[in-house]
Amino acid sequence: MGKSVVKMVSVLAGAALVAGIAGQASAQDSKILIGMSGWTGFAPLTLADKAGIFKKFGLDVEIKMIPQKDRHLALAAKAIQCAATTVETHVAWNANGVPIVQIFQMDKSYGADGLAVRNDVKTFADLKGKTIGVSAPGTAPYFGLVWMLSKNGMSLKDIKTVSLEPQPAAQAFVAGQNDGAFTYEPYLSTVRSNPQAGKILATTLDYPMVMDTVGCDPVWLKANPKAAKALTDAYFAALDMIKAEPAKANELMGSAVKQTGEQFAKSSAYLRWQDKAANQKFFAGELSAFMKEATPILLEAGVIRKAPEDFSGMFDASYIK
Repeated sequence: MGKSVVKMVSVLAGAALVAGIAGQASAQDSKILIGMSGWTGFAPLTLADKAGIFKKFGLDVEIKMIPQKDRHLALAAKAIQCAATTVETHVAWNANGVPIVQIFQMDKSYGADGLAVRNDVKTFADLKGKTIGVSAPGTAPYFGLVWMLSKNGMSLKDIKTVSLEPQPAAQAFVAGQNDGAFTYEPYLSTVRSNPQAGKILATTLDYPMVMDTVGCDPVWLKANPKAAKALTDAYFAALDMIKAEPAKANELMGSAVKQTGEQFAKSSAYLRWQDKAANQKFFAGELSAFMKEATPILLEAGVIRKAPEDFSGMFDASYIK
């Protein structure tokens, strides 16, 4: 009797050890490296990290700050599994041989991206021959500039560009360099708070075209569907926290971009994070429509050489169900 009890205990101990190892293995399997930037719209991912939400969902997530122009290179090198970026950038990456599948939408810009100009510029026509600080081709600011120009019967041939990332573009503009800057929050607020330097000619309120999604490597996605679902659910949980504890959430999100909670709240007022219901509506048709509309602009800007034949493989709506 004693022996069988001892045997049972050792079997249970062995089972517990195996279960413990399995638990560790699944946590290790769920290690996700996400490439993103300090753009305000991505902040719920920072919140999910800092507030322990990822851990609650059984994920070990590492956020890597990678400029948008380099994020697809990290993806291609398998240095990251997922990336947050704009919808048209996902189209460009896929078209240029770096496959990525969008699994949830993060935000829509409502004035958080814009074109800053000197005070004497009244219309887009006044920009002819002027120099604009903007990120490299293949980035959201570059696309935004081309999009706005095209909506005003102009193209890149009408202006000059200087390659600057969003933060330095805003800083250079306020310091008196260049005739304009295409940037986004929190850096667009640098221009808002320095009216003597210039003004904002147009934003995504005038030209809605910045919407961000998280996408993942299709090979990784196929092997890790549970981790991808947990990542999506963790994002929605972060949005719940923003609603329930706004002050705490804003402090945590602001700290990642050296802003106070109050400053962060102001810059995030220019965008809308997208909850599950908004995601389902977006993935039901709006996403495909925008990708198709963005393609001619990407071609015109020389970001892609050939239009994709099929957009359906660029997203998977099963994770937002």
